[in-house]
Amino acid sequence: MSHVLTLVAPPGRLSAEAIAPVRTTLHALGADLGALDWLSEGEAADLPFTLLNPDQATAAARTALGEAPVDAIAQPAEGRRKRLLIADMDSTIVTSETLDELAAYAGLKDRVAEITRRSMNGELDFAAALRERVAMLKGLPLGALEETWKQTHLMPGAKALVQTMSANGAHCALASGGFTYFTGRVMALCGFQSHHSNVLVDNGKVLAGRVEEPIFDREAKLATLTRLAAEKGLPMAATMAVGDGANDLAMIGAAGLGIAYHAKPIVAAAARARVDHNDLRALLFVQGYRAAEIVED
Repeated sequence: MSHVLTLVAPPGRLSAEAIAPVRTTLHALGADLGALDWLSEGEAADLPFTLLNPDQATAAARTALGEAPVDAIAQPAEGRRKRLLIADMDSTIVTSETLDELAAYAGLKDRVAEITRRSMNGELDFAAALRERVAMLKGLPLGALEETWKQTHLMPGAKALVQTMSANGAHCALASGGFTYFTGRVMALCGFQSHHSNVLVDNGKVLAGRVEEPIFDREAKLATLTRLAAEKGLPMAATMAVGDGANDLAMIGAAGLGIAYHAKPIVAAAARARVDHNDLRALLFVQGYRAAEIVED
């Protein structure tokens, strides 16, 4: 079979009965279907198919599933396992927006979070919005960075995603509009091989209210994806990008498999692949990894 539709649900929520409407719908559209292959019993399964465009298959599957908490992603069967992962950090690899949480120590969380929301929805220029938010933190003691880090938590499945792909030869990189203070720590905690983000300027005691230029933004994320792929001799088809905000759109669109993860509406609408209901382990199932192959220390 030339293509595969991967279906992923929270553990115990996926069954052959739940998948039956998908099979019926794809068959009605002219697809030739193979046997269901369970990647994780009750959680993830592959449905091989031919004679149907993968985008059509994904859309048809989502319609057939209705309100069921099941993510559906169709793609060519060949080359599913990616050799390069580029991941956003805030609200993707970690559960929070670290700049918003840092602003809480200046009593400015709500004001900063509203700018973040608009920026991630594509309503504001990212670089200008970042400069504005950081300027508001001028004079904040550096101890607030450590306190923010203490309250930062990994997204469920983050370690499994990075460690499993790394164990299978992939290079995993963080590409964040956030700050090196946090991306370096997340890199070490998860097992990423590199991190790329913005640098907060300080005087050794307090924040200066600015970041080093140039700003690491949407285009810088795309440039990081293309540069790392070239350095490793990989075609774009062998790459995966994942993120949730408007500044992730360029890399999501350029990657061989770009995934909008619990994304803002502008990103979810534009991305060919979405994960709306599951944790980051879904990105492994989409690559054809079985539950027994997933690594997490």
